[in-house]
Amino acid sequence: MTSEELLHKVRKIEIKTRGLSRNIFAGEYHSQFKGRGMAFAEVREYQPGDDVRTIDWNVTARLNKPYVKVFEEERELTVMLLVDVSGSRNFGTLTQTKRDQMAEVAATLAFSTIENNDKVGVLFFSDKVEKYIPPKKGKRHVLHIIHELLSFEPDSTGTNIAQALQYFQNAQKRRTTAFLISDLISEDYGRQDLWTLVSRKHDLNVVQIYDRRDAELPDLGLIKLKDAETGERIWVDSSIEKVRNQFAQDWNKQQEHLDTLFTHAGVAHVSVRTDQDYVKALMRLFAH
Repeated sequence: MTSEELLHKVRKIEIKTRGLSRNIFAGEYHSQFKGRGMAFAEVREYQPGDDVRTIDWNVTARLNKPYVKVFEEERELTVMLLVDVSGSRNFGTLTQTKRDQMAEVAATLAFSTIENNDKVGVLFFSDKVEKYIPPKKGKRHVLHIIHELLSFEPDSTGTNIAQALQYFQNAQKRRTTAFLISDLISEDYGRQDLWTLVSRKHDLNVVQIYDRRDAELPDLGLIKLKDAETGERIWVDSSIEKVRNQFAQDWNKQQEHLDTLFTHAGVAHVSVRTDQDYVKALMRLFAH
């Protein structure tokens, strides 16, 4: 892609996603996420009825009487986009690739963030953290993010979601609203306790972008399939109904596993296919 083509694509995505964020998502975003974060305000003496979990044990020990931490709602949000840049994102058989759909979803969320005068940052990950863009405000910053979403090429093609979550957990000390945008094809999802830990500290949401052919195998006879992340190639006879059924069953089983993982960890999640309207999926997420 030439620089001119890239700038044209950035502009096209800006026009589309900025309109969506202004006209559809701004109110939903504000009502759903504003005020969820709690920031430390002060320490005061314990009063009957205070939650014992808020006791500041250091101050209590120093002054020899119980003191509690007082928190107040944060008026400003920090939003982090955790974007999967592994090899499988380049796959697409219908209207667009998973990569393009991920870029539009991320751009829409980014514009929704700055419309509410909040900060937004991005973490690109494959089977390692590829790039971290710290949260900032402003249109110029969001346009830089969109440019990176469209042009960034990772060093690796694999996927390790657990590693990305661990990095995010360590990097973001304050409560953050996070959107993990991925096709969820990963070597390591991480244990449930990791997801639970992250979702308790932050407001974690998952947007799965997938292609129809991720979920079902068409009847095309003998075909060669290539794993975009490992490079492995295998021949498959897709004319055999049993083979196609097994392919679909494996997909459904994996989706059930992820649904259970996210539900038990308290993580809001939606799935949207590349030929479907992601606006409706994001509205469902915001209404969660």
